[in-house]
Amino acid sequence: MTVHYDGLQVEWLGYATVRLQSSDGTVVYVDPGRYGVLDDDARDEGPTSEASGASSGQWSDGDLVCVSHAHHYDPEGIRRVASEDATVLVYDAVHHSETDRDVTPVHDLPFDTRRVNTEANVVVDGVIVHPIEAYNHADGPHTRPDGTPIHPEGFGCGFLLDIEGTRVYFPGDTDVLDGFGELNVDVLLPPIGGTYTMDREGAADLAELLTPDLVVPVHYDTFEEIEADADAFAADVAGRGVPVALDDST
Repeated sequence: MTVHYDGLQVEWLGYATVRLQSSDGTVVYVDPGRYGVLDDDARDEGPTSEASGASSGQWSDGDLVCVSHAHHYDPEGIRRVASEDATVLVYDAVHHSETDRDVTPVHDLPFDTRRVNTEANVVVDGVIVHPIEAYNHADGPHTRPDGTPIHPEGFGCGFLLDIEGTRVYFPGDTDVLDGFGELNVDVLLPPIGGTYTMDREGAADLAELLTPDLVVPVHYDTFEEIEADADAFAADVAGRGVPVALDDST
């Protein structure tokens, strides 16, 4: 699904993977990969790039790749979307030891890879990247059997991206947190699947709080635990006077 907002292309590719393209051609990916969301796309064509290990077809077009936390750290996904001279921004806490998957350590990625935290903005190819806190409340519903949050504070982040003056907010895997309402957002990309993140009701409340010009929900229907009624979400958000776009294939 691709939607357009003021010269910006917004494409949800499945799970948490989002592709953004500015009017000047700058391409940003957020949390690319996991669960095969990049495996079957027709754009995955062409010979392999020797430097990155990625296809040299249209997938290898990312100027900037942002990774929010260890659950979404997928080196193969990064390689498939990043151009050879891409910059990869990875949240500070992401470490290969934080996953039971066999993944390349962050410091071994074949790109200009930089660590980010919520203390400072980063500018890459004219895109201003502001990492935002993202976590589950310790006393909320998104906890493990032992009572610890699935995404504890400091484990990951969301991203507020300023792309040619359009402010795109990708909250990441999080509950709705105090302070979110202070953000100035044009395009909101909230998770709606629940279980590990805010559910569709919480995401609708966040949309009403932020009053963006466009909402594109993500992080739902990839597997059973995050199935969501996207049509009900869209009706809820639209009923609050906020435009919303859905992937018609879900």
